[in-house]
Amino acid sequence: MKAIQVPKTGGVEVLTFLDIPTPKPKPNEAIVKIAAAGVNYIDVYFREGRYPVTPPFILGQEASGVVSEVGSDVKDFKPGERVAYTGITGAYAEFEAVPADRLVRVPPGITDHQAAAAMLQGMTAQYLVRHTYVVKPGDTIVAHAAAGGVGLILCQWANHLGANVIGTVGSKDKAALAKANGCHHTILYRDEDFVARTKEITGGKMCSVVYDGIGKTTFPASLDCLAPLGMFVSFGSASGQIDAFNINILQQKGSLFATRPTLNTYAAKRADLLDIADHLFAVVKSGAVKIPINQKYPLRDAAKAHRDLESRGTTGSSILIP
Repeated sequence: MKAIQVPKTGGVEVLTFLDIPTPKPKPNEAIVKIAAAGVNYIDVYFREGRYPVTPPFILGQEASGVVSEVGSDVKDFKPGERVAYTGITGAYAEFEAVPADRLVRVPPGITDHQAAAAMLQGMTAQYLVRHTYVVKPGDTIVAHAAAGGVGLILCQWANHLGANVIGTVGSKDKAALAKANGCHHTILYRDEDFVARTKEITGGKMCSVVYDGIGKTTFPASLDCLAPLGMFVSFGSASGQIDAFNINILQQKGSLFATRPTLNTYAAKRADLLDIADHLFAVVKSGAVKIPINQKYPLRDAAKAHRDLESRGTTGSSILIP
């Protein structure tokens, strides 16, 4: 099969398009013939070696496709079923062996491309707005990178839940896109002080929660966007990891809460995985939340997909098609 392999960690130049043996299932696994794989910033972290994986390895944390073969112990899935998954590294390929208990069925009305793009980013948005901080009507929220993959989904969902949504973006084009996807207010963070603008927009009341997938460059300023007892949710580090900080800063800025959640924790139990996925697919099928797939690449062009992502040249979701 064709795959994108990382023979050693580094820049985009290490991404290698090659032929490798098609996997065979272990007893608890299913082989998925991949229809589309999502491209996410976590893939960049693995490629660069920020996460401890020993090369060579195949990138990719989410995909959709069809079950082509199952292991001897798999009873819940059979060949021909449409499925999707996330959290299993190796989706930049034509086939992948996936533990069957990590698969979810893709319901009618959800396309393969939607499912591939929704598994990591959409499920992340779900747990952020329905579990980490439960968004309620009347809440005011700040979402950094509002025109990004998680951002566009999260802003639509928070709007659907009745929140006043403030999104930070890097350009006027991205501001227009964010406004078309649930943002009531946008802040051009390169040109404006996002704390001052948040204070202006809220009349000094500030926000209930800040969702921050940016990391180093937006901290600690994000804390100043929060009302007393507000929550800072750091779910990514596109600009670099947040350095260690004195926890007393949370007390000084209004008895704030801060958390660094991950989808792997929220979906660790199969029942929770299915609940998150069911909730996501239902809100997408209802039309309340759309999955904007704004970049599609052939599998062989994974390096271009990474360049575009790292240059902030993408909006919404990106997928690779084998």
